[in-house]
Amino acid sequence: MTTQPCMIEGCANQGYAPAGTGIVCKEHFADFVTWRRKTGGKTLFRKYNGMTMAERDATVAEWKNTLAQ
Repeated sequence: MTTQPCMIEGCANQGYAPAGTGIVCKEHFADFVTWRRKTGGKTLFRKYNGMTMAERDATVAEWKNTLAQ
């Protein structure tokens, strides 16, 4: 847990877990993990652990674009 708020615009929930260099709340973290599994299967899910922060940020930005739709 962290005292930082969720990085998703309009979300006032307390931060729960890292997403790239940002922090997301528990609900958005669950959505992000689900999206990663659906998007790249287990390959992306496992690959995420070895990504640099810049690569993770790009993945998080791609996911954030799906939230606006």
